[in-house]
Amino acid sequence: MHRTLLASLFTAPLLLASQVQAATAYVSNEKDDSISVIDLDSLEVTATLPVGQRPRGLALSHDRSLLYICASDSDTVQVMDLATRQIIKNLPSGADPEQFALHPNDKWLYISNEDDALVTVVDTQNSQVLGQIDVGVEPEGMAVSPDGKWAVNTSETTNMLHWIDTATQQLVDNTLVDQRPRHVEFSDDGKRLWASAEIGGTVTVIDVASRQPLKVLTFKIKGVHPDKVQPVGVKLSPDGKYAFVALGPANHVAVVDAQSYEVLDYLLVGKRVWHLEFTPDHKQLLTTNGISGDVSVIDVASLKVVKSIKVGRYPWGVVVTP
Repeated sequence: MHRTLLASLFTAPLLLASQVQAATAYVSNEKDDSISVIDLDSLEVTATLPVGQRPRGLALSHDRSLLYICASDSDTVQVMDLATRQIIKNLPSGADPEQFALHPNDKWLYISNEDDALVTVVDTQNSQVLGQIDVGVEPEGMAVSPDGKWAVNTSETTNMLHWIDTATQQLVDNTLVDQRPRHVEFSDDGKRLWASAEIGGTVTVIDVASRQPLKVLTFKIKGVHPDKVQPVGVKLSPDGKYAFVALGPANHVAVVDAQSYEVLDYLLVGKRVWHLEFTPDHKQLLTTNGISGDVSVIDVASLKVVKSIKVGRYPWGVVVTP
C-alpha cells in the first residue's frame, strides 16, 4: 500500500477523534439572537449559530447531546442537537422564559416566566407541560437540588426564594433575601444554596435543611462605587474551595472562600459580567460580559484573567461540553 495512503488511514481517525473530543463552550448573545461556539483548546470562536429571539439561559442534557435555549422574546425553549447544531424542537415554556434548571431525572425542566410570575414545568421528552406554579413577581433564577427534591426560584421584585417540592410540584416555602435576587446555585452536596441579590449588593448562603440564611456576604472594591456592585451569577468550584460571584457593572468577579465565606480577591473582567462556567477540567472559568461583548477566561490556579474572547452582542449565558 502506498505510504501516503497508509498514513492517511491512521491519521484520519485520530483527527476525527480529536474533533469529537474537543471541549466547547456555547454562549448566548442576547441582542444578536445567536449562540457563539468557542473551541476551548484554541480559545477562539469557531462558529455562530442563529437561534430564537433574545436567547438568555442555557442548559445541557445530562449526556451533553442537547442544548436547551431560553429564547425569551420567542416565548419558547428551543432544543438544539449538538451533533448537527440544528434546532430540533421547541418546548412550551410559558411566556418570556429567562432561566431554567433541569431535574436530575434528565426530563423535567423548571422554567421561570418573568412576565407571568410563574414557574412552568415541562417534560422535555414528550414536550408536555406538567404544571405551572405561582411564585413572586418577576421570577428569574432557577436551580434544582442535586438530590432532585427541591426546585428553587428567585423573584426579583418580591425579594424571595421560592421552594418547590418536586414530588408534588407545589410551592411549600419562601425565604426572604435582599433586593432583586437574580441567581441561585446549590453546592455539590446539596447542603447549601447561594443566592445573589443584584440591588441589595449581597449574596446570601442558605442552609437547605432549614431553608434559613446562614451568612450574608457583602463586597467592596477599591475605586468602584457601591451602587455598581450588583451580584448576578454564582459558580462554586467542585472541590468546595471557592465561590466565584459575577458583580455585574462593577466589572469584577469576587473570589470567596466557600468554607469561611471570606472574600479573597476581586478579578477585573469585561463590562457588566453576568454568568460564569468552568471548563471541563475546572482549570479555567469563563465569564460572559454583556456590555463589552466578550468572554473573559480566568485561570483558577493563579486566579488571573488570561484572555478575552470577542463574541456577539450582550453575551448572557454559557455552558461547556467535554
